[in-house]
Amino acid sequence: MAENAPFEEEPGRLLAEERRGDNANALSVSEISARLKRHVESGFSHVRIRGEISGFKRAASGHLYLSLKDADARIDGVMWKGNAARLAFVPSDGVEVIATGKLTTYPGRSNYQIVMDSMEIAGEGALLALLEKLKARLAAEGLFAAEKKRRLPYMPRTIGVVTSPTGAVIRDILHRLEDRCPTRVIVWPVLVQGNGSAAQVAAAVNGFSAMQGPDRPDLVIVARGGGSIEDLWGFNEEVVVRAVAACSIPVISAVGHETDTTLCDFAADMRAPTPTAAAEMAVPVKAELQAGLSVLGARSLRALSRYRERAGERLAFLAHRMPTPDSLLGPQRQRVDDMGDRARRALGRVAADARGDLASVSGRLRPAMLSRKLDHARQRLDQLWRVAVTLNPDAVLQRGYARVERRSDGATLSSAAKARKAGALTVRFADGAVDVVTDGGKVEAKSKPVKPPVTPGQAELF
Repeated sequence: MAENAPFEEEPGRLLAEERRGDNANALSVSEISARLKRHVESGFSHVRIRGEISGFKRAASGHLYLSLKDADARIDGVMWKGNAARLAFVPSDGVEVIATGKLTTYPGRSNYQIVMDSMEIAGEGALLALLEKLKARLAAEGLFAAEKKRRLPYMPRTIGVVTSPTGAVIRDILHRLEDRCPTRVIVWPVLVQGNGSAAQVAAAVNGFSAMQGPDRPDLVIVARGGGSIEDLWGFNEEVVVRAVAACSIPVISAVGHETDTTLCDFAADMRAPTPTAAAEMAVPVKAELQAGLSVLGARSLRALSRYRERAGERLAFLAHRMPTPDSLLGPQRQRVDDMGDRARRALGRVAADARGDLASVSGRLRPAMLSRKLDHARQRLDQLWRVAVTLNPDAVLQRGYARVERRSDGATLSSAAKARKAGALTVRFADGAVDVVTDGGKVEAKSKPVKPPVTPGQAELF
């Protein structure tokens, strides 16, 4: 029965060993991974893969990681930082692209992937789909809201232009501005197509927005000539749209021709169909302004002339109705004359009364009457003087009497007790005075000449 068996299974072994008939030695995982890597890279050193981006991620190092997928399969992809910086668009999930590069394996996860040298959007349809997706996202943030649009300045003193310095666009703008209204222009030169154009345009708009001082523009024009959607794609980039929407200066977007539309147009305060039209929007026509000023000046002169005529008519009418100076001043003149007459009559009466009073008084002031009154007054004065002489306390001193006075105040003392208490005394005689001091009943005397009292006569009264 064993002879009829097709083969006989060997019992399991614990230790591996080389067997006769084996055509390959056992390989390590690293060795097989390296062989697979070389095989894949040599067989697929240059491939182009079309698929939809999924799981897009930009690492802090600047490298890009993503997957490309279709309805039935999926492949991982990586793009190194140097190639990623040259991309003409910003990758995002859902965008169909064509990636060019080589296939390789990643031993760390035992899978294969494409290392992309470049990546392009797979056709205009995919590009438009990406554009609509970005437009919807930015619109949801309010970057295109109508209430954020600002009115353009009527006559800007300085205009900033973001465009290529060598193309026909800047020449058209400058020529049109010169024809309409010469204005100061500052050109910020940028690339308007290709890699890096979006970053330069955004930097220029942000630069104008941050300017201060007299060189700061009153208006910014972002301009480019016509082209395909690929040529104009830089003005659809998110960095440009956000810069235009955030600009502190009103912005006119003049990208492409009338049928061309970019997201920059939606973010700007005003869209111009062409760069030349942007220049026409930016400034008024100087000749029209001058003509309008002339018309307004003529209208002002006519209005002033009519006003002056109407004022003259009103003045003449009022002057005709106003009373004459004689009619206005007549009553006052008559009143002045009447008051003058009354004043003269009143003064006459006052003078007559004064003369009467004077005559009456002068009659009573005759010399004989004055002499009698004077004699009577002298007699009265003699009587009063005789009484005064009789009452003079110093008159008795002539008869040998003395008067004792307190030296401090000259008061007359009438008792010995007061004299002893006073201490310092003056004894006054008819021919002088003696100062004395009382001390325990003793008296010390010191003579002092005193002017004798004088009996005044009547003549000394005058």
